[in-house]
Amino acid sequence: MDNINVASNLTAVTDRIRVAEHQAHRTPQSVTLLAVSKTKPAALIEAASAAGQRCFGENYAQEAVEKAEALKHLNLEWHFIGPIQSNKTRGLATHMDWIHTVEREKIARRLNDQRPDGMAPLNICLQVNISGEASKAGILPTEVLNLADAISALPKLRLRGLMAIPAPSEGIDAQRRPFKALKDIWDELKGTYPELDTLSMGMSGDLEAAVLEGATIVRIGTDVFGAR
Repeated sequence: MDNINVASNLTAVTDRIRVAEHQAHRTPQSVTLLAVSKTKPAALIEAASAAGQRCFGENYAQEAVEKAEALKHLNLEWHFIGPIQSNKTRGLATHMDWIHTVEREKIARRLNDQRPDGMAPLNICLQVNISGEASKAGILPTEVLNLADAISALPKLRLRGLMAIPAPSEGIDAQRRPFKALKDIWDELKGTYPELDTLSMGMSGDLEAAVLEGATIVRIGTDVFGAR
């Protein structure tokens, strides 16, 4: 941990994002860096916060809740990006600002019912299995509209957009294809829900391809906090 310079890593990743934005003719600072802090100690998150990072992503529900509670004095924005078990929804509903991995109406209803009164609506992205991998979570592209309709009817949730984790591929052209497919689904969904503003896609190895295809949030772990 002592060898990780989180501040310089954040600067390097932010520079990559800004170059990618420029190459894609995107508005500067239109892409948000989500620092994925799963399995990393609170001290590293505090170091990132001191360097100006506000948005953090966690994959494990109990760890996410514990960190959000322990670091609430920092006023961070917490994003859950891992699989959701029914028995873990309450902690997520009470401690998270965003959930990127909704793929079932049952889970959405639990998050809605367990979101405390007085809190802002919980921001939701639908996870889409864009590469059609049997081993991957996410709904099929044909199921997106029905789940979006269900979530839009839940008052304590706010549908923001779509999220995907494509199968790994080499070369920017190959990497761009699934991101373009997700963007096409998003564009179509915006015909019904024009307020959608979020495409959560791209990680350390493929953020340039994601930004070229319209990502608004890139989820970066290794290049910020070091290898797991």
